[in-house]
Amino acid sequence: MNTTVAGVIFLISLVVAIAAVHRPFGDYMFRVVSRREHSRVERGIYRVIGVDPDAEQSWAVYGRSVLAFSAVSVLFLYGLLRLQHHLPLSLGTAPVTGHIAWNTAVSFVTNTNWQAYSGESTLGHLVQMTGLAVQNFVSAAVGIAVAVAFVRGFARSRTDQLGNFWIDLTRITLRVLLPVAMLGALVLMLGGVVQNLSTGTLAETVAGGSQTITGGPVASQEAIKLLGTNGGGFYNANSAHPFSNPATWTNWVQLFLILLIPFCMPRVFGRMVGQNRQGYAIVSVMALLALASIALITVFELRAGGTVPTAAGAAMEGKEVRFGVVDSAVFAAITTLTSTGAVNSFHDSYTALGGMMPMINMMLGEVAPGGVGSGLYGMLVLATITVFVAGLMVGRTPEYLGKKIGAREIKLASLYFLITPILVLTGTALAFATGNASTALNVGPHGLSEVLYAFTSAANNNGSAFAGITVNTLWWDVATGLAMLLGRFLPIIFVLGLAGALARQTPVPESEGTLPTHRPLFVGMVAGVTVVLVALTFLPALALGPLAEGL
Repeated sequence: MNTTVAGVIFLISLVVAIAAVHRPFGDYMFRVVSRREHSRVERGIYRVIGVDPDAEQSWAVYGRSVLAFSAVSVLFLYGLLRLQHHLPLSLGTAPVTGHIAWNTAVSFVTNTNWQAYSGESTLGHLVQMTGLAVQNFVSAAVGIAVAVAFVRGFARSRTDQLGNFWIDLTRITLRVLLPVAMLGALVLMLGGVVQNLSTGTLAETVAGGSQTITGGPVASQEAIKLLGTNGGGFYNANSAHPFSNPATWTNWVQLFLILLIPFCMPRVFGRMVGQNRQGYAIVSVMALLALASIALITVFELRAGGTVPTAAGAAMEGKEVRFGVVDSAVFAAITTLTSTGAVNSFHDSYTALGGMMPMINMMLGEVAPGGVGSGLYGMLVLATITVFVAGLMVGRTPEYLGKKIGAREIKLASLYFLITPILVLTGTALAFATGNASTALNVGPHGLSEVLYAFTSAANNNGSAFAGITVNTLWWDVATGLAMLLGRFLPIIFVLGLAGALARQTPVPESEGTLPTHRPLFVGMVAGVTVVLVALTFLPALALGPLAEGL
């Protein structure tokens, strides 16, 4: 079968599978976050941490809980990395250096999973299991919890209560992430992903040399890495490594796990606000942007210009031959449209315009469908901005789901949108101003693309690497660590503040002047606002980097 045709079938089957689970799995998540009863295990956890399971929190208390939990998580993971040589199953690894430990701790707690190190040669099994894998669960749960609290702002009125962070965190982890990740790990093990505590196997190479191939608890970490849109790989080669992603069908399973929660979250939104059609509108925007991105990046890689790509039939450099161009392009698009950041090909080796698309996916705010939780609240912020813009056009006070979008609400929404571009563009400028951009292996437009991609990935909490740039230096680890922290938690505070403002309002009844937010016109408007805002913000930087190289 032609590899392009096989790739199209691969994509169509993935779309059909996600569409099939959208309603049942979305309804299941809705029940998890909405029902009041608690299991014995959950009640035991609440007693240990001193939480009243029937108490709720204002947006400020909810936000402080998120920050406190994340701060403790950073300190714990940092200590684990620095002391790993004293721990069992360390495999003789040395303690992680201070700046890399800081960067790694921040990275996994913020759901970024940016890696300035090589996994199999830097970390022991215990740190991988109790440090990184645990954060893969709880950082994903934090994102979903914040999204649920934001939706409660639309669903509730005349109150300042948005739920309880500790309850949401516990229930999402135990009832959603843990069971699905366990099932996903079993499926990946059946596909050949390794799961052991091996210290390594000595193998002879084709050239007659020897190489130690590291084993480890890979399948269990891979499953939650993908399901939680985390992305940090057990191996340096990430999802291109045959021990992590052995075959085309495991590649399909990995993408299914990545898309499962983000594409089902709009169903949760629709159920919580009592209007399923609102959820369908949001998921339609996500699907429209996602399919456009996948199509563009695939075309750019299949129709690559130049003598060598033309002779090969496509841009094959940096792509795993087991997957080919289409499967690699789809993987690159999906992991940057979400906040996953896993890679099964070398983005630095993509064509200029093909490599630009993963950057644009992240610059969109990763909302199509985005990370677990973060994609939904990011898209709802953009929908809020769209309603405000539409209200200005017709001279009416904008309303969304019965809530007025006034000065306070639009300020918080604008701050949410502006923080990431500020971090990306400021970080890129500082890298060149301080001479630290010289760690890029290329000069000219491609060198700018490498630096721009690095800060785009960090500030958007994606974690994928364009590669071609050395980032395990003190400056890069500190700078990208700060970008990850600010890029994760400032938007969360703005979102929760917006949720609190919406929850306190009295619902406004619909009138003839109310913009319908469930029709194709609104879907197109939200998609247009999303693209236009990104174009106005990042076009000058893109023009100097990938556009200049590609044109």
